[in-house]
Amino acid sequence: MKTFFYSIVLSAPLIFSCKKEEKVSLPAETRPDVAYGTDPKQKMDVYLPAGRNTRSTKVIIMIHGGGWVSGDKSDFSQFVDTLKRRLPDYAIFNINYRLADGTNNLFPTQENDVKAAVEFIYGKRQEYQISDKLVLVGASAGGHLSLLQAYKYNSPVKIKAVIDFFGPTELVSFYNSPPNPTIPQLLRQVTGGTPVSHATLYFQSSPYNFVTPQSPPTMILQGGLDIVVSPSQSEMLKNRLQANGVAHEYVFYPGEAHGWVGATLTDSFNRIDRFLRQHVN
Repeated sequence: MKTFFYSIVLSAPLIFSCKKEEKVSLPAETRPDVAYGTDPKQKMDVYLPAGRNTRSTKVIIMIHGGGWVSGDKSDFSQFVDTLKRRLPDYAIFNINYRLADGTNNLFPTQENDVKAAVEFIYGKRQEYQISDKLVLVGASAGGHLSLLQAYKYNSPVKIKAVIDFFGPTELVSFYNSPPNPTIPQLLRQVTGGTPVSHATLYFQSSPYNFVTPQSPPTMILQGGLDIVVSPSQSEMLKNRLQANGVAHEYVFYPGEAHGWVGATLTDSFNRIDRFLRQHVN
């Protein structure tokens, strides 16, 4: 009996030590320019929250705009702190992707890069201590790429929700009924052709064509005075989502153009906050 008692007493500090270690909270961490591929553009900034774990730490992946030919993840840097304050339980990944130049990196390079970034992040769940609850947030060309990833791919992970700031959704109508005369030229530059010469590519690059009843909850934000991506692009997607019974919210700002600031932007983030809290659990 004495031997048993001493055994219990001596092992008790070890037991208490293990329990104490389990309660240690990971500190917040920032990792800039993490490579997810071999090209210099295939990098992301990683923002990991304190106290993260693989069960409950959700993920936001941010995708910048720039017409698929310009732009940088730094364009979204100003919004990282806003999202961190509003959604402190999320890890944030702000990504770059290869840009088309009329000769190199034509479609579907950008789509493939977003897919590779998602797969990279998913594969790092244990190292980063994050869950498989991924949300995509994109603006303009980044909105288009966010929608494309969310609707086309369910492997290795199904996207939980997507936030689209005025992204093109159906490229044939975007080409044939452009909001300004530069759009057809831009689309030829990034696809290598027209909807006639590259019909399959235009179809495959249009998020609208891949909406199903299983598509993730979607928020669309659109300005009524947008002459870069016309409201009709967002309205087409809204109607398609509604026809398929997909949870969605269409936020229309009649007096705004291709982007906004101030009280309107605050309203957008308020709505995003509520939308994600409702649909990503």
